[in-house]
Amino acid sequence: MAGLNWRFDNSYSRLPEAFYARLGPTPVAKPQLVIFNRKLADELALGPDGANDVELAALFAGNRVPDKAAPLAQAYAGHQFGHFTMLGDGRAIVLGEHVAPSGHRVDIQLKGSGPTPFSRRGDGRAALGPMLREYVISEAMHALGIPTSRSLAVVTTGEKVFREENLTGAVLTRVAGSHLRVGTFEFASARRDMDALATLVSYAIDRHYPDLKNSETPAAALLWAVMERQADLIVHWMRVGFIHGVMNTDNMTISGETIDYGPCAFMDAYDPATTFSSIDQGRRYAFGNQPGIARWNLTRLAEALLPLIHPDQEKAVALAEDRLEAFGALYIAHWTAMMRRKLGLSGEDAGDTALIEGLLSWMERRRADYTNTFRVLTTDRDGDEIYADEAFLNWRELWRARRGDLNTARPVMEAANPAYIPRNHQVEAALVAAGQGDMAPFHALLDVLARPYAERPGLAAYTAPNPEDNYRTFCGT
Repeated sequence: MAGLNWRFDNSYSRLPEAFYARLGPTPVAKPQLVIFNRKLADELALGPDGANDVELAALFAGNRVPDKAAPLAQAYAGHQFGHFTMLGDGRAIVLGEHVAPSGHRVDIQLKGSGPTPFSRRGDGRAALGPMLREYVISEAMHALGIPTSRSLAVVTTGEKVFREENLTGAVLTRVAGSHLRVGTFEFASARRDMDALATLVSYAIDRHYPDLKNSETPAAALLWAVMERQADLIVHWMRVGFIHGVMNTDNMTISGETIDYGPCAFMDAYDPATTFSSIDQGRRYAFGNQPGIARWNLTRLAEALLPLIHPDQEKAVALAEDRLEAFGALYIAHWTAMMRRKLGLSGEDAGDTALIEGLLSWMERRRADYTNTFRVLTTDRDGDEIYADEAFLNWRELWRARRGDLNTARPVMEAANPAYIPRNHQVEAALVAAGQGDMAPFHALLDVLARPYAERPGLAAYTAPNPEDNYRTFCGT
């Protein structure tokens, strides 16, 4: 049978068996291909080698497991909304690790592929809407230049799943640098298996940070490297107004990729307290809280690694605290540099922080659209009536004096400020249409989001904020 050009080398399956359960996906009744990311397939040199839609649907539904795959469900733990739980892939199977000709290694995971030993009484399935949502948001994040998992395909299963109502079942094929999480290290630590923990540290370094192999204290070096990647990632989120919505430790990757697009959304009106998730009643994961939550999650990683940082617990704690204390300054440095790019400010000036905060304060007071305000600045045009506000005009004069020549600043600003983001109402409309069998709005949205920094005529509808202020997202489990 024709198929994709897989090059599997399944290193995770060679870890101690406590880290996974070996099992394959549960076959489905009548798989149908909804969307296939041919561009990503080409990037991974997958082909396809003469495969038709029926064969691809069977593959991406899990009805046919490729040769040399080593399907498994990963075990991990996690602090979910601050509460520790032993977890694992309850509805996902990692088929294996594909190695592209370039040497780039990625996990190939089926999400919604049936129950596993970690399902906790769940059905292990997924609905079409949330899987298409992850597809469009993850591909948009990639186009925005933000480290992320990718989406290779979505298929329907020919079966229904019940989530308060009967919904169309679906499976997403996800591609990620790995699915190693903070929660994976918490899992080994909670089992008090120091040999397994040490093996996991070595594996993570080999896979994601090979330059650290000869570190005097590998666990401490790994902690610092993950901190740097996470600081960079969260700054990217803040740059485009992205709100992850469920920053549990099992959703924070060691690789520094964004993963698990459940109740995520993008902010329209600027407000640090913005949250859309229906399950985040206390706004724990609000937009402005994301840097602090990242540090909180990294503290959980440090706690898991303590026995490997130093045999003396007090010294281990002191070393870990020293690393964690540096995160705040590291994040602020990354964030300030990012905001300078958004505003076209070259070099550094003592007044930059006040200038940045002055704009954000005005935006919050006036509920100005986050994305559109920065795009207005890239042309320094007057824009909508809101930008005739006296406070804004006064701020703009200070900014112009600091910025200098706009023609010099504009390329930097345009590269930092997208014209198009996945507007929540546009995503929702595309998903509703897809659920009714019309994929045209979904493909149109994907096409716009594939080039987010290039402003194009006729696309004004994709820049309009949500006309309603009561948008809510759901995790889709």
